[in-house]
Amino acid sequence: MFEKITTTIDHDLCTGCGLCVQVCPAGTLSMHNGKADVTGDRSLNCGHCQAVCPEGAVTVSAIDGAMSRFVNFQPDQNWLRYGDFDTAQLVRLMASRRSCRTFLDKPVDRSILEDLVKIGCTAPSGTNCQLWTFTILPTRKAVMVLGQGVRNFYVKLNAMANNRLLRLFLKLIGKPELDAYYREYYESVREGMDEFDRTGLDRLFHDAPAVIVVGCKAHATLPKEDALLASQNILLAAHSMGLGSCLIGMAVEPMKRDPKLQNAIGIPHDEKVYTVIALGYPAEIYQRQAGRKKTVVRSFEP
Repeated sequence: MFEKITTTIDHDLCTGCGLCVQVCPAGTLSMHNGKADVTGDRSLNCGHCQAVCPEGAVTVSAIDGAMSRFVNFQPDQNWLRYGDFDTAQLVRLMASRRSCRTFLDKPVDRSILEDLVKIGCTAPSGTNCQLWTFTILPTRKAVMVLGQGVRNFYVKLNAMANNRLLRLFLKLIGKPELDAYYREYYESVREGMDEFDRTGLDRLFHDAPAVIVVGCKAHATLPKEDALLASQNILLAAHSMGLGSCLIGMAVEPMKRDPKLQNAIGIPHDEKVYTVIALGYPAEIYQRQAGRKKTVVRSFEP
C-alpha cells in the first residue's frame, strides 16, 4: 500500500502555508519550525503535495514527467478547477463513443497508441499504486498472433463443450460453466471460426489494425478496478483522437485461463489481463447518439 518516500521540500521556497500537510493522505508531511517537512515514514507518492504548493517548493521524484508529455497534442497542464468544464460536452463525448466493429485498412501510428496509454494512466487507482500494465499490439500482424492463440483456445473449448456427457458430469458436480457456455456461445463461436477459415472475416477483432491489452500486477490493491478505469480513459480519448474502439471480452477469458496466450505477446505471469481494446480508424459514421436502456436507481436515507 505504501511506498518509499520520494518527497523533498525546498525550505528556501516554502512559505509555511501548510497546504501540503493538509492534503497529504499518508501523514508524510508535517509543519516543523514554521516550514513543511518530511517527517513520516510512509507515502503514497500521489503528488497531492506537489500539485497544491503555490510556491513550487515540493517535489515527488517518483512522478515521471515524461508521462505528462504527449506526441500528438500539447496538453494544458494548468489544473482545471472544480466545475470549470462544460459538462454538456463531457456527456456528449461519453454518449457519442460507440463500440466500433468496422475499421478502415489504415494503420494507427505507434505514437498515438503510446499517448493513449499515458492518458489511461491519468485514471485513479487503489491507494495510488498505479500498478496497471499496457501491452501495445501496433500492427495487424501482432494482433493476429493474439487472435490465433484465442482461436486455438476456443477450438479446444468447443470440442469439450460438444461432449454432452462431459457437460452433464460437470453440471452434476456443481460446475455448470461448460454447459452454460454451450447454450450461450458454442454455436456463434463455431460459426465465427468457420467463417474466418472460409473467408478470413475476423469476428473477434473486427479487422482492427491495433490492440491495447490492459492488465495489472497481481499485488495491486484493486487490480480489476484500476484496469477498468484506465480502459475507460483510453476509450474516451480514442474517440476524441479520431479512432474507433471496441472492448473484446471474448479475448479476455482465454488469456486468464491459458498462460501461453499472455506469454505469446510478452505479458509475464505475475500480471492479469482485464481488458483487450481493439483500435483503428472507423469506417462508421453515426447520425445521432444511441441512448441507453432504463437502469435501476436506488436512494437510501437512514
